Amino acid sequence: MDQQLLAFVTVVEKNNFTRAAETLHLTQSAITLAVKALEKKYGAQLLDRSNKHVRLTKAGEIVYYHAKEILSNYEKMKRLVEDLSHNASGKLLIGASYTFGEYILPKLLASFNKRYPKIEPDISIHNSTFVINQLINGELDLGIIEGKIEHQQIDIIPFAQDEMLMIVAKDHPLANIEEIEISELTHETWIIREEGSGTRQVLDRLFQDNLFTPKQTRTFGSSQIIKESVEAGLGIALLSQWVFRKEMQLGTIKAIRIKEQPILRKFFYAVRKSDFQPKTTHLFLEFLIESS
Repeated sequence: MDQQLLAFVTVVEKNNFTRAAETLHLTQSAITLAVKALEKKYGAQLLDRSNKHVRLTKAGEIVYYHAKEILSNYEKMKRLVEDLSHNASGKLLIGASYTFGEYILPKLLASFNKRYPKIEPDISIHNSTFVINQLINGELDLGIIEGKIEHQQIDIIPFAQDEMLMIVAKDHPLANIEEIEISELTHETWIIREEGSGTRQVLDRLFQDNLFTPKQTRTFGSSQIIKESVEAGLGIALLSQWVFRKEMQLGTIKAIRIKEQPILRKFFYAVRKSDFQPKTTHLFLEFLIESS
């Protein structure tokens, strides 16, 4: 691995020479010398060191972008070569959207770990758009998302179906209704996810298809917060059935279907378009499909 590039990238990501040295278990002077050697090699200043924090110059932005790709490819090459002579082991970098990552993935990983104890999943949970961007940038081996996001560098494949239902608090006036027309919900306060989430995509499409505009909305960046807000009586929401199963059993939340409109969506897995996926990725995807 190019140690100069590694030192440079770490300084940028830690925004500090001292923290970069601690991360790489080197002295600060060694990090400084590595960055200066890189600047000398390319004949350009890569970092602006005029204040406490470092800032990329224009040349630095170019080197950082390509250095990330080079280091990512090195790690990938190393793992692929190791796969030829060893059983699958090591890190597996998974990015998951909130619903799948928080409510479905933990149990899957417990079973996966029993079958492949030498594989070490490292999980990152964000909304679907963020997960795809991480994958494109080489920060993940695979992503699991709730909405289909097209990108020329990514293969996105459906593997499971999910149903979404409207939920209300147990003492809400609608709590004893099983089905309702969406047109009857105009005056309700809708608690919705942020733009970029798969859950928000489904809700926006539902509103558009029915020419529906809620009178009031509140936006939160987590299905967990939305669920708790509904329990507290702050409004109604549309969420995956996986999110509120426990609350349904406890009776603190009631689920209602939208009349004649079953709201179904798919979970997708996403990988970079490549002929060379590490064995750890292949094994997890096989397990994911088998478990769906």
